[in-house]
Amino acid sequence: MSVAEAGILAGMTTTAAKPRKRVSGAPRALMSTPRGHAIDLTQYAPAYLTFITTKWARGASSHYLETYGVGIETWRVLVMLAIEETVTAQRVVQLIGMDKASVSRTFKTMHEKGLIEFRHDAKDGRLRHTTLTPAGRELHDRIMRFALAREQVLLAGLSDDEVTVLLDLLQRIHANLPAVEAASDAFMAQERAVLAKQRSKKPT
Repeated sequence: MSVAEAGILAGMTTTAAKPRKRVSGAPRALMSTPRGHAIDLTQYAPAYLTFITTKWARGASSHYLETYGVGIETWRVLVMLAIEETVTAQRVVQLIGMDKASVSRTFKTMHEKGLIEFRHDAKDGRLRHTTLTPAGRELHDRIMRFALAREQVLLAGLSDDEVTVLLDLLQRIHANLPAVEAASDAFMAQERAVLAKQRSKKPT
């Protein structure tokens, strides 16, 4: 666990007892410290998303490998295939966010294990459609039981209404990601221009 992660997860009570000074008119996660401004991780939503996702994936992956002999990438593809029945590598990249190289490696491994089979698109021979084999479906069904059991514990203590609200909020945050990337591109374009101007002024 990193120092920052330990601070947010183990030191929340300390932070609550000694509240940081918020910067007036600034983003809620910006705080003032004796040495300057910093991000208050207790108020920074991406910190929670990162900590939860990292620990969730790490814990699940270790069990998948130890018990079923597959990694979490294989499980993600199994989930997609169970829902959509047939997918292409491009579809996996689009929905899950895995890069093309990772998808190709995962497909290759799954095919070698007899979990999936390929067929070429009738109209575009460059596309390969992927479907589950009976062995792939059986593995999906076994891991699904474990995944749902973990989710049940994760959400323990939340009411049905709270879970509904949580899922709605997460879906809305997910829908904001294209706007986040557009804003990031615009911010960095300005940042690169400023840095380029600063470098041009330095003596050679």
